[in-house]
Amino acid sequence: MQKKKETKKNTSIPSNVAGLKAQVLDQPITHTLETNYMPYAMSVIVSRAIPEIDGFKPSHRKLLYTMYKMNLLTGARTKSANIVGQTMRLNPHGDASIYETMVRLSKGHQALLTPFVDSKGNFGKVYSRDMAYAASRYTEAKLSSICTELFRDIDKDTVDFVDNYDSTTKEPALLPTTFPNILVSANTGIAVGMASNICGFNFGEVCRTTIDYLSDPDCDIMETLKAPDFPTGGELIFNRSEMENIYRTGRGSFKVRAKWRYIKEQNLIEIYEIPYTTTCEAIIDKVAELIKAGKVKEISDMRDETDLSGLKLAIDLKRGTDPQKLMNKLYKQTPLMDSFACNFNILIAGSPKVMGVSEILEEWTAWRCECIRRRVYHDLCKKKDKLHLLKGLSLILLDIDKAISIIRSTEEEAEVIPNLMIGFGIDNVQAEYVAEIKLRNINKEYILKRIAEIDALEKEISDLEDILKSKRRIKTIIIRELKDALKKHDSPRRTDIVYADEIQDMDEPEVIESYPVNIFLSREGYFKKITPLSLRMGGEQKYKELDGPFLAFEATNVSELLVFTNKQQVYKTRASDFPDAKASVLGSFLPTVLSMDEGESVVYLMDPGDYSGSVMFFFENGKAARVALSSYATKTNRKKLTGAYSDKSPLMSVLELKDDMEVAVYSTDNRALVFNTALTAPKTSRSAQGVAIMSLKKRFTLKNARPLEETAIRNKSRYRVKTLPAAGAILKEEDMEEQQIAINGMEVNP
Repeated sequence: MQKKKETKKNTSIPSNVAGLKAQVLDQPITHTLETNYMPYAMSVIVSRAIPEIDGFKPSHRKLLYTMYKMNLLTGARTKSANIVGQTMRLNPHGDASIYETMVRLSKGHQALLTPFVDSKGNFGKVYSRDMAYAASRYTEAKLSSICTELFRDIDKDTVDFVDNYDSTTKEPALLPTTFPNILVSANTGIAVGMASNICGFNFGEVCRTTIDYLSDPDCDIMETLKAPDFPTGGELIFNRSEMENIYRTGRGSFKVRAKWRYIKEQNLIEIYEIPYTTTCEAIIDKVAELIKAGKVKEISDMRDETDLSGLKLAIDLKRGTDPQKLMNKLYKQTPLMDSFACNFNILIAGSPKVMGVSEILEEWTAWRCECIRRRVYHDLCKKKDKLHLLKGLSLILLDIDKAISIIRSTEEEAEVIPNLMIGFGIDNVQAEYVAEIKLRNINKEYILKRIAEIDALEKEISDLEDILKSKRRIKTIIIRELKDALKKHDSPRRTDIVYADEIQDMDEPEVIESYPVNIFLSREGYFKKITPLSLRMGGEQKYKELDGPFLAFEATNVSELLVFTNKQQVYKTRASDFPDAKASVLGSFLPTVLSMDEGESVVYLMDPGDYSGSVMFFFENGKAARVALSSYATKTNRKKLTGAYSDKSPLMSVLELKDDMEVAVYSTDNRALVFNTALTAPKTSRSAQGVAIMSLKKRFTLKNARPLEETAIRNKSRYRVKTLPAAGAILKEEDMEEQQIAINGMEVNP
């Protein structure tokens, strides 16, 4: 009893825990989302995954600004590990993620058309999944020359500066880029509930388009900004309506395909540029998969020959292969042609917004105008301050001796500034300036030179004030800076443009060679397609242990095949999808090749021809359903049909009916009946339960059904019936003898 009490005491829930449990259960889900999930979601959207109008995510901006402060714009390269360590002052992340950010921005990685990091060492390649970059302690980096356009006048209050994560230093909220980097640098980010995928454009084309837009906001952007450009090159399949939709809405997709050349002397294809969205390993894996499945028979070998000269995938061709037709096939079936889905989602004043190219240029122009205005205002204030000092200095020119006398006659240092202010009628700032002049500079020549700057300063101040009032002059400054950047950093396109109407041959249907074949299927589902010549020359058919022959028939290489399974499904395939085999191999395992469901196995295989016949299903409950083959014909290229036959009773046998014939049906109580299939009518519904064929006693079931001519029954009239259902007759001993049926030289036990 005592033990039971102790057990009960130990399993009781403390009151405070029970109260906490009740509190958790009573908390509304909306409260949990607002207090826990929303701050996380907003942090990811605003401070991590979505780029801003300057074209950078926070991680990019923090890294580049750290390198700028390390004097890596004009100085020599330093170890990447040093840069990563310094960046941690602004970016509270691990060294691995910071280094990955730098790798992507580097020239060596080739992920950007205009890389911002001038790298030295192994930085991997964007087009290779396995070509990993070296550790940060082995590589070196500095800022590339184009970064002068990112940081120009950053010290002139062009952008806001904010505290870093621990408020120990300041960092820029944006970088004052002199060109629309948001369109130049490719950017991909996945936030919470939204994503961004911005393709890169050619630097020169973007600058020229922006100049035209600033001159005329209604200009045709596609005249200068023809299409996206990628660092990996390739060919962009240009469809004007699709591209116009992307430019207008910021959403849409286009296709990019690989570039290749045919080396006739070696009978091989060299692929030297691939789509930006894939890798050479993904391409090789897919081609190998197609070769293994027998869908690409023209290739004898494929290998990666990439070296210091660049990317190169070599494809060895079999004799007589047309390289153009092969590439068209590979474009359709492999990542050698891939789609880029655009989603121009950008943070504008802290809010995500999907915009077209014109709207992006409008936002960038407004932001850049504000940067210029802030810079001009900064310069204006500096010049006004200098003018103020020089005007104070000009008053000293009237009587230099008086200024010296005031200073010499003043007993206390603190009284020098007030005495100068009183003596010349100047303010505190001017008096401080005069008092700080060196003794050697208290001469007429020095003071006259300084005063001579007053007229020039007044003109400059007037000009700056005019700029602040004129939007046109501010846009002129932006255009001048764009032209200057264009002269220094322009580069040719890397991705060629191919118009869609020039490549219509890609849509031509593949011509499949037609020739006679023999189809073999084993009991466990192994499929073999053997040509008559190979069958005559081959030896004995090979099977796995405990496996054996099930079906064999003649067909052609272009024949369509229906594969019925035990899960009431039928798979549609073609003989041409399988490689020509020999008798000495096991063949293709259909459940694997057709990607069948777990536990699914083959119960029947047939060539439906023109779908003019019917197929008859015999079930364990004594019923049979005759279904027209036309119900399995589909206009679309569907690979699988569900509900191929009734699931009310287990399927025991399947027979293909081209014409009516006599069928023998056997039961487990050693009875048989023979009937003509003309007694049954075909159904259009695949899931029909059928009609009763055999009257069965309790505990007995239908066992098998076969064409009468393939059975051992001799006294056929004994078992033949004219109406259905029927009980059948007990099998006599002479009708139960096994009969060997020869099919193309192969012995099959019925």
